[in-house]
Amino acid sequence: MATQSQVHPGQAATTFFERHLRTILGVAIAALAIHDLFGAHGFLAMRRAQNQIAELRTQIDKLNSENETLEHQINRLKSDPKMIEKIARDEMMLQRPGEHVFKLPPSADPPKQASHN
Repeated sequence: MATQSQVHPGQAATTFFERHLRTILGVAIAALAIHDLFGAHGFLAMRRAQNQIAELRTQIDKLNSENETLEHQINRLKSDPKMIEKIARDEMMLQRPGEHVFKLPPSADPPKQASHN
């Protein structure tokens, strides 16, 4: 005669698993959620990468604009006689025959502002 207190070999493990199934699933889901948020390829890392991409695109646009401006200046320096003459006069202190260049020292006193009374 068998008593009800007899336990089959696999029955104890099944009972433990059944008792803690919700806890095990809860911990596993929490671990996956934390990994998806804070992991190396998680949501926060993705947001940081997107912000860096936006900043880099802004820098690229700024540099492209600066390059266009410089390219325009280069073309003017190659082809615009007035621009070439301006640089020759201002930076190289060149002059035409019969002209005199006077270079004044910078003033030591700051300019006075007019008072409004």
